Formats: sequence, C-alpha cells, structure tokens
Amino acid sequence: MQIDEPHLELRLAKTPADLRAAQRLRYQVFVAELGGSGPMVDHEAQLEQDRFDPFFDHLLLLDHRRAAGDEVVGVYRLMRSVGAEEAGQFYSEDEYDLGVLRRSGRRLLELGRSCVHADYRGGTAMLHLWNGLAAYIAEHGIEVMFGVASFHGTDPAPIAGPLSLLHHRHLAPSDIRPKARADGFQPMPLIAADALDRPAAIRAMPALIKAYLRLGGFVGEGAYIDRAFNCIDVCLVIDVARMSPTHRAIYQKGARP
Repeated sequence: MQIDEPHLELRLAKTPADLRAAQRLRYQVFVAELGGSGPMVDHEAQLEQDRFDPFFDHLLLLDHRRAAGDEVVGVYRLMRSVGAEEAGQFYSEDEYDLGVLRRSGRRLLELGRSCVHADYRGGTAMLHLWNGLAAYIAEHGIEVMFGVASFHGTDPAPIAGPLSLLHHRHLAPSDIRPKARADGFQPMPLIAADALDRPAAIRAMPALIKAYLRLGGFVGEGAYIDRAFNCIDVCLVIDVARMSPTHRAIYQKGARP
C-alpha cells in the first residue's frame, strides 16, 4: 500500500524483521514512555511483544529517510476472526467478555497496539495509518471493529470526567456491548451526567479515543484496570452499519485524531 509522500510507505509486515521493527517502536511507546510491561517484553533487545503477535496482521508506516532498521514510525495491529481462532481468543478477551460480538455472526476485526513515533505525532502519520486501516477493512468486508484503548495510569480519579462522559454519551447498544471482566472491572459513571464538565472531559481524552468517537464509535460496559501496562482500558466498538453518511465519509478518507 503506497501513499502520496514519496519517503513514506504504508504496508503490512512481511518478514520477521518487519515484526521486530514494529515491536521496537511499541517498546519505545508502551514501555519506555508509558511504563508498561508484560511477560514477553524483552528489555535487553527493547522489544514489546506478546503471544498474540503471530496471529495479527501488522500495519506499518515506514519513513525511508531514516536509518536502516529504524524506518518504522507507525504501527497498527489487526486481527480477524481467523486469527482469533488460531490464537484461541481475541487479545481483548483477557479484559472483556466479547460473547455478544462473537455470537453476532458478523465479520469482526480487533484493533490494537496503535502507536506513532514521538517525532511524527501531530503530523500526518496517524492519518496514513487510518487510511491503511480503511483499505484493509474494505478488502476483508469487515462489519464490526473493536479493541481496547488506554488512559495512562491506574487511578480512575483523574479521569473520572472522560470515563463518565464515555458511559453517559457513548455506551454501545446492547447487541454490540462487551463488558469488562470482573477481575479488573472499573465502573465508568463516576460523575452524574448533569454534573459533568463536558469540554474538560473531552480535552482530557486521548486523541485515539476521540478519533474513534468521531467515526461513530461506542464503548463497552465498564473500564478495565490493566496494572501490567499501567493503564485503564476502555473497549471501543465501531459498527460499520451504524455509521452515519458523515461518519462513513470521514472513515473512508481516513480520520485525523
């Protein structure tokens, strides 16, 4: 998948070296910057990896102006149902009960590990990744996208506003509503709807979550406290059939967070 800027390339990982380059960027962002960890994180080699990597497609954004081996500047991890069958589950099922999605019989795609190199944030990198995601979804006829997105830290108090806003304004319809598992369940409506400072809550929300909401995304019931990754996750769901024409137009062109 080629894109307009000649020094940039957008494509799926093809080789073990491609995957390692993605894992190195993920280490920079999720481990070095955000303090995450995990049983398979390799601190010596600076790789953020897990057992699910072989079952995902890895969408890469490369900048060929950078040194060899350091070209990957953006990553998105994509798992279709066939990958989940091979892995034994979707990644998100460690945190959320996805039974309602699995029973729907619809074509599912799990999104995850989306990140951009620090030098490329605020530019076009995320837009390119969203364009690549749109092409992937069209190619595979995906009907429902989902995945966890994170707030940094494990204390819900500083993000009471965003969590409450997501619950009051963007809770998924019951037929596509995953529920956080009991071992990490964090209630989201921490502030009553009529007491919310909505502008402040929106400002405190991560850019990726706001991008999903602009596409007509919903959230599942309850957040999940992920102590290993030092974050609080919400499960985002986008039903392509429920997208408005405006949302669909944004999605097909790529969404800028």
